[in-house]
Order: sequence, then structure tokens, then C-alpha cells
Amino acid sequence: MRESVQAVQAEVMMSFLVSEELSFRIPVELRYESTDPYAVRLTFHLPGDAPVTWAFGRELLVDGVNGAAGDGDVRVSPVELAGGGAGEMPGEVHIRLQVGHDQALFRAGVAPIIAFLDRTDKLVPLGQEQALADFEADLDQALDRILAEEQSAG
Repeated sequence: MRESVQAVQAEVMMSFLVSEELSFRIPVELRYESTDPYAVRLTFHLPGDAPVTWAFGRELLVDGVNGAAGDGDVRVSPVELAGGGAGEMPGEVHIRLQVGHDQALFRAGVAPIIAFLDRTDKLVPLGQEQALADFEADLDQALDRILAEEQSAG
């Protein structure tokens, strides 16, 4: 069976917040694939550790740019503006990944996140994920049927 993966990938520099006093910048990979149209994958690599990948809903990332989103292991929220300007786009977002009491907190600029999300929307428009998922399932079934017919005829 052949699978064609259309993907959007971006490397975003984010601050890994160890504590209120300590943070350091690391490259974080964001990846979106048309074969899993609801999910975004975030991969980071801390020195001395293996790369870590988290998958979560693309819509969670979209929602988190403008307001707090997520109530589970992944939470995204805008960083409060110093002036508290209502209606202003925040300059940064926090992305919190948590398992039990362990957590990783990142701060990222909104501009590269929005640019990444815009590219994912061009690949699979928000709200059209189900149509794509059904299309790919139908395509896989059709290809399997064709291959089976060719093998039985050959």
C-alpha cells in the first residue's frame, strides 16, 4: 500500500522555562501531517536526553493563541500583556505539557505559531479534517481492492 504524506514542518525557537529565574532557548519542531489531520506534533530535545514528541489537537493550539485552552496534559495560553491592552494580539504564548507532577513549560512567539498554523490551514482547512480522513480511508480501501484484483489475476 502506498501512502503519500503531505506535511508542514517548522522549527520554532522557544524558551524552556525551568523556573521563574531560569530559562533557556531551544529549537522546537512543530509538525502537521495530512494523514493525521487533527493533530500537531511538538518535538523538543534537551541536552543529554532523547527527543520528546507530544501530539495534541491543532485546534487547541489555534484556540490557545487568543485565550487559555486545554484542561488536560496540554495547555496553551497567551502570555499576559504588560499593558493589559484589550483586543491586542499577545506577543507570546505558553505551552504547558504535563504528566503527573512532571511538566515542561515553553514560551513561544505568537508570530511563528500563527505562520505555522496558517500553513497547516492551507494543507487541510480547519473544519475539513473529517472529509480528508474519509477520503484517505476510501483511497486506501480502493488501492487494497485494486492490488488484490491484480494479484488474483496475475
